Amino acid sequence: MAGFEDKYWLSQDGLRLHYRDYPGREDRPPILCLPGLTRNARDFEPIAERLAGEWRIICIELRGRGESAYAKDPVSYAPLVYLQDIGVLLDELALPPLIGIGTSLGGLLLMLMAATRPGCLAGALLNDIGPDIAETGLERIRRTVGTGSAHPTWVHAARAVAEVQGVIYPDYQLEDWLRVAKRLYRLTGQGRIVLDYDQRLAEPLRAPGGAAEGVDLWPAFMALGNIPLTLLRGALSDLLTVETAATMQARLPQLEMVTIPHVGHAPSLEEPAAVAAIDRLLDRVMATI
Repeated sequence: MAGFEDKYWLSQDGLRLHYRDYPGREDRPPILCLPGLTRNARDFEPIAERLAGEWRIICIELRGRGESAYAKDPVSYAPLVYLQDIGVLLDELALPPLIGIGTSLGGLLLMLMAATRPGCLAGALLNDIGPDIAETGLERIRRTVGTGSAHPTWVHAARAVAEVQGVIYPDYQLEDWLRVAKRLYRLTGQGRIVLDYDQRLAEPLRAPGGAAEGVDLWPAFMALGNIPLTLLRGALSDLLTVETAATMQARLPQLEMVTIPHVGHAPSLEEPAAVAAIDRLLDRVMATI
């Protein structure tokens, strides 16, 4: 496993937040990895294993996930608060323009970063997310987030994940589900295996307007217009439609759209097509600096 340091920073409201910092060359832009709604830094282990050393990789855990502290009030589990949290860290680190890789919610945060911190990104990859989010996928997320139970073994946890996410990764076998489970769950001191996030983060999603209903995210997306940009779309995605992806590509012609076959929301970034797309993005960024 690639070596990393566990590091922490304090949010504006005093939460101790965690990130993994994989060292890399200082003459290249750092890579900032932002996970999906219920995920954590472990989601980006495949990228770090492959790229760390040549690239500095910073994998953030949003409040309420992984080793980041849980919020006192679940109302703060909201994109604008996450954006503030990330901004505090970026100000502390005083980094040069970053390459952002964002899965789902992480991709939305990259759009908001581009809109609110001009020049902070040197390139970006949006993993199965766009300014318009399909209601079918949102309803699935509302239904499943925050409903997990504890399991006695990793095999039990893997089977539970497969039952919920089998439609997302129809080609996965037990060893694949075990890998997913070990990224999504943690082992407690009592020997139980539980989801590695605050179950209360589902509460704002289920509140009226909790999924940013009525918010126009297209201006935030358009703020990515001056940098190398890649969009991954799972061929089976229920969150990012073919029509939205095509509109994104039409509005920002420099965007490279890549469809990941046999995968729903969201690609794991281990798929050969995803790996190749990441490498092309890195090459495009290096060609601009």
